[in-house]
Amino acid sequence: MKRELALFQKLTTEFLTKEIDEPVITPLQAESLWKDINISLQSEGVSEEEFEKILRDVVLNTPRTATNKFFNQLFGGRNPKATLGDLLAVILNNSMYTYKVAGPQVGIEIEIINRVCEIINYPKQSGGTITSGGSVSNLIAMLMARDKASPEVRYKSFQEKLIGYTSEASHYSIKKNAAICGVGTEQIRKIAIDEKGLLIPEALEEAIQKDITNNQKPFFINATAGTTVLGAFDPVEEIIKIAKKYNIWVHVDGAYCGSVIFSNKYKHLINGLEKADSFNFNAHKMIGTPLTCSVLVTRDKKYLYDSLSMEADYLYQTDGDDFNLGKTSLQCGRRNNALKFWTLWKSVGTKGLETIVDNQFMLADVARDYLKNHPNYTFYSYDESVSVCFNYKNIPADKLCTLLYEYAELVIGCGTFRENTFIRLVTVNPANYKEDIIDLFKTIENFVEKKKNLL
Repeated sequence: MKRELALFQKLTTEFLTKEIDEPVITPLQAESLWKDINISLQSEGVSEEEFEKILRDVVLNTPRTATNKFFNQLFGGRNPKATLGDLLAVILNNSMYTYKVAGPQVGIEIEIINRVCEIINYPKQSGGTITSGGSVSNLIAMLMARDKASPEVRYKSFQEKLIGYTSEASHYSIKKNAAICGVGTEQIRKIAIDEKGLLIPEALEEAIQKDITNNQKPFFINATAGTTVLGAFDPVEEIIKIAKKYNIWVHVDGAYCGSVIFSNKYKHLINGLEKADSFNFNAHKMIGTPLTCSVLVTRDKKYLYDSLSMEADYLYQTDGDDFNLGKTSLQCGRRNNALKFWTLWKSVGTKGLETIVDNQFMLADVARDYLKNHPNYTFYSYDESVSVCFNYKNIPADKLCTLLYEYAELVIGCGTFRENTFIRLVTVNPANYKEDIIDLFKTIENFVEKKKNLL
């Protein structure tokens, strides 16, 4: 292992240097990838020298997601303490289903869940689990809601049709999960949104009443804390009031922006969260933990056990259920995704997480101020969001984003809301400063000036 660790240090040292000198790489073309890099697998292994060369080619040609030029997805950056935790998780190689095989790592996951429940004012019987991402967290939430509404489904398949509700701007995993857990995509109602992308409570209640009149059974409402495109926060408090009238499970999908729970300044964006039946946020998004780490919590952990627990004498041989995390997990063998978030949280404290979240909003404010003061830009989004949407000189957003990528200037994506398509800047890299946001706009402006003939 010493030789491999030495190679790891050699490759990462070169990679980190390249990140500074060349924050965006010229992309390899997908159709010629196997010609450009020897990634084919053969019957015989390669020499150590050839192995190092190929590995170096792979590492140095992979898109660089931690630089101040990467704004393409809802993650970015690299926190050193969190990265250390992830590296240690690889070396330790524990599976998180029992205390017998994970020991203190189980305590670390429990501590994260307990503190999150405490921060959002969940009751003592609350609990949770750490999953591989927001889609899986949303799936477990839907399973808990399904099994609460129709307990027989776990044993006898569906006895009645269940109806779920989510906004038109919600994450695609809500419909996908309806297909996976047997509810069916046609039983998910897409509720109308306003001009900011927020679910309209009146439209939600109207849809619920209509379904009840037609002898349907509402079972699940998804509220989004940070929609994928505009970063909008559904009105959680109003949604919960409606749900309580009809005894419907409310899940708050905060995969993108649920980390506002750590900020005294911005947690009002999800007022009422303490009354939601379940909630998740992705630590690998706004607060910079390495991919992937999603925290799912529920007001009453009995529902996790009801939906996910199965007896397995060959596995659960020591310690109580609270320390055998496989009882409340969708997976059996499960990677330790808790340690990297714990090393970050432990190193900076809850106040440090608050600083990270507040900084993301500050950077978004910097971007909005720039756009509003430069007439060549058209601004599409709104305040109190970490998604900043705009166009420059009416150039088609998809074309400009593609050219910036192909010419290794910036990695940034575009989005669509209603009839508008625009560049979507997400300020979720904890390592970015005000200067990096201003540099992004200068890069766009200089590129357009240089490449007029392409635009």
